[in-house]
Amino acid sequence: MRAKSFEGMACSIAMVLDAVGDRWAMLVLRDLVLGLRRYDDLRRSTGITNATLADRLKLLEQNGLIERSLYQSAPERYEYLPTAKGLDVALVLQALVQVGDKWRAQESEEPPLCIVSAQTGGRVRLGLVDEGSGAPVPYQDLRVEAGPGADDLMRWRLARRKE
Repeated sequence: MRAKSFEGMACSIAMVLDAVGDRWAMLVLRDLVLGLRRYDDLRRSTGITNATLADRLKLLEQNGLIERSLYQSAPERYEYLPTAKGLDVALVLQALVQVGDKWRAQESEEPPLCIVSAQTGGRVRLGLVDEGSGAPVPYQDLRVEAGPGADDLMRWRLARRKE
């Protein structure tokens, strides 16, 4: 059973969540970003059921996050490739990796995956930077404001936190 759509909600987070769908779809996108392409590989990597995997691939394709490419015609077999929009979700995946690694470190566990620069081999991490200057911004220095696309509900949320 599919959850209610967030369509029409003036929220960028809801927009991405609606396009992705659920946690299984995030794991499928993880594997596609890592380079897996074929149905059987995605199934093995995630342990997902056939019905759920087929549903998530269809959803991701409908939402423009992946595309199918025929690699065999008899019988027809497809591989799945992330689109530019799908690769945008890699930022979310990277953020989840960083949070998961932080939690694992608190349990004295090593990270299972390292994201590194192809040029330097050094580990890469997301950070908060000022859009204009590129200077790092500490989390405690952040402020959230209504953007030009904010609707009444978003303005209410922001006003409510001040009460």
